[in-house]
Amino acid sequence: HVQLVESGGGSVRAGGSLRLSCPSSGFRSRKYCMGWFRQGPGKEREGVAVIDSDGRRIYADSVKARFTISQDNAKNTLYLQMNSLKPEDTAMYYCAFSRGSCRGTPSLWRGYYAYWGQGTQVTVS
Repeated sequence: HVQLVESGGGSVRAGGSLRLSCPSSGFRSRKYCMGWFRQGPGKEREGVAVIDSDGRRIYADSVKARFTISQDNAKNTLYLQMNSLKPEDTAMYYCAFSRGSCRGTPSLWRGYYAYWGQGTQVTVS
């Protein structure tokens, strides 16, 4: 049973930084794709950044050069470093997992993922 638990959200001023964490457990997959998604008020859930077991990264255009996705395999933890935050980054942020490698831009589609965390709120004012 795959478990994902996000943390690290909070309230920051525009231009500030936050680091989200997502420790995971319960999966035994040599190939996987994991990522961060967000859902703002009244909006659909959108892909922010994904990374796979081979270390390949894909970012949404809206966060390129500001956000960095990384993973610590020893700790089974996924991270999202968010810099230069903007009010439009305000959303609930979710961690997601899929068996199999990421497949380019389509990996930013929420339907690619079967497992989700409960989310952590990020508010930028």
